[in-house]
Amino acid sequence: MYQDEVVLCSASHYAQKYYLNPDFQGLPAKVKEELNIMCVLFTEDVGGIILLVFNEDGNLEIRTEAYEEDILYDEVGSVLKVKQMQEEKKALFEELEQYYQVFFLEEE
Repeated sequence: MYQDEVVLCSASHYAQKYYLNPDFQGLPAKVKEELNIMCVLFTEDVGGIILLVFNEDGNLEIRTEAYEEDILYDEVGSVLKVKQMQEEKKALFEELEQYYQVFFLEEE
């Protein structure tokens, strides 16, 4: 069904918006809420944009970016916050990867 990268969700400090890919509306409400809170808090803490992306192998990656002219973006804080999220949300991320691999990549 999917062969390239797929964005699960993202948040932007610039646009003050959160996005959940409509293909993932089937996720439990609690998971969707947790993703929303996690992404929005990230952008409030360090600024910029955060994206949770499934790569072509079905692994979940956390990507961040910022406008070049954004002097308030905390690049070091961004790296530290991503590492913290990966540790604290490890079980959630593993379950999301499994969900994606089964329902989108149709693996068993």
